[in-house]
Amino acid sequence: MAGMGDIKKGLCINFNDDIYKVIEFLHVKPGKGPAFVRTKLKSLTSGKVVDNTFSAGSKIEEVKVITRKYQYLYDDDHGFHFMNNDDFSQIYIDKNLIENSQFMKSGEEVMIILKEDDDTPLSAELPPSVIMEVIEAEPGVKGNTATNALKNATIETGARVLVPLFIEAGEKIKINTEDGSYIERIK
Repeated sequence: MAGMGDIKKGLCINFNDDIYKVIEFLHVKPGKGPAFVRTKLKSLTSGKVVDNTFSAGSKIEEVKVITRKYQYLYDDDHGFHFMNNDDFSQIYIDKNLIENSQFMKSGEEVMIILKEDDDTPLSAELPPSVIMEVIEAEPGVKGNTATNALKNATIETGARVLVPLFIEAGEKIKINTEDGSYIERIK
């Protein structure tokens, strides 16, 4: 059992007969009354996000998880297939359990979160940033350079991102996988 002080980002807990991961948390100590923790929890089985407040002294059942590196192989109509590079075993993860999956490309390594007691895959975490090639980019409009103007571009996985006007097709860019934002051009 974990206490209120043990709540942190990434903690997996058993809550309402489901396994949830803490996405955000905020410890609040009001002037009057007991302290509490506001949390945003994401279900690792359904992908649903819920808000919950834990009051002072409440006990939380922590779920033991392990993370392993897996290589992304391919996706089909139902989900994604990954391979463990150590023993070449393959696992499958449902599409709604992976955030920002549009930034995964074949051969890329991701961290898979597994339930420790039975090795059930719960979710996959992409690296903080990925390098992708721009396949198609809208032409930059002359005269729009007074501010930080952005244009649409399509990357090699088919996802659309906003990039600065100077980015052209064929260039490689670094993308933040958390929010899909452009970071920098790779030379």
